[in-house]
Amino acid sequence: MNIQEAALIHNEAKHRFELHIDGVVSFIEYKPVNESLIIIEHTEVPSELEGQGVGKAMVEKMLKYVESKNWKIIPLCPFTSSYIQRHIDWDKVVYRVMR
Repeated sequence: MNIQEAALIHNEAKHRFELHIDGVVSFIEYKPVNESLIIIEHTEVPSELEGQGVGKAMVEKMLKYVESKNWKIIPLCPFTSSYIQRHIDWDKVVYRVMR
């Protein structure tokens, strides 16, 4: 299956976003803070899918989903945080504490 065509699944019961590719599940775990703020804790890509751009595609799809819901994120996951630092336009979905 084409990674770009794979649909992002919001598995609310497990608090994660999933991509199912050829029967293998990659996911981004999060912790809800409230109805519009989540903490991104961990990204997991199984070894059989590594090096194929699955993590990148999954983060992109998750960020688009978050934006469509008008949510904010706190990216504690190093992979997600690094992606946002390289694609600064996504900083708009990062929660910032006002001082």
